[in-house]
Amino acid sequence: MGSATRQALAGSRAALAELGRADLKVAEDLLAAERTISGSSQLRAALTDTEADAAQKRALVGAVFGSRIAPDAVTLLVGASSSRWSDDQDFLAGIEELAYRAAAESAPEGVDIDAELFAFERAVASDSELELALGSKLSAPEAKTKIVDRLLDGKATPQTIAIVRHLVQEPRGRRIGEMLRHAASVIANQRGFDIATVTTAVPLSDAQLSRLEQGLAQDGRRIRFDTIVDPSVLGGVRVQIGDDVIDGSVASRLSSLRQKLAG
Repeated sequence: MGSATRQALAGSRAALAELGRADLKVAEDLLAAERTISGSSQLRAALTDTEADAAQKRALVGAVFGSRIAPDAVTLLVGASSSRWSDDQDFLAGIEELAYRAAAESAPEGVDIDAELFAFERAVASDSELELALGSKLSAPEAKTKIVDRLLDGKATPQTIAIVRHLVQEPRGRRIGEMLRHAASVIANQRGFDIATVTTAVPLSDAQLSRLEQGLAQDGRRIRFDTIVDPSVLGGVRVQIGDDVIDGSVASRLSSLRQKLAG
């Protein structure tokens, strides 16, 4: 991620904070706008044109989307397009991130969208046919959204359903699991959590997770766990938070030992 994109993302987050609590329509409108912009290279170029000012961007957004998107979505989209991004793909990703954060803000207290997204990601990863149906380029977007609706309707929050519906329509070369994990991490971040992906050979107890949380928490940040049971790690635990990895698994130690013996 380039420095321009980092600054643009920071500006977008600040703009969302200034609006106060967003509602789900703002998130849905931003996701729909992203799909429209992604499908038009001309519109994408116009909205990322650094020579155009905010008034021109607002006029363009109004001309393209009219009253179809909420005023707050217009404000956020104009603000994002008025920032400088490292490239147009970062701009698209930035709109998605804004939408995820707006969805997080729209959720009632106690609703864990990130946990629902992780649960869906695990369900997809465990079913190769489902993963193919949702990730195949040959599957029509409408067919994919119908699958999502059938699987999640009545079982997940409207925020989760809106995000998953968007992702299966707009993969942009990304794998479904990757997209779901990223969306979950952004939402957790918006709610003040860091995501720790914990991989063990057998499930951890609540007491073990509590001790692990105490050991990982830093600077007052709260930790939310994405737990994965993988017998191939043999024993121990592997923890990943962002780009940081703590690998105390038996499989990792055996691999290190084999490398030392080979050397």
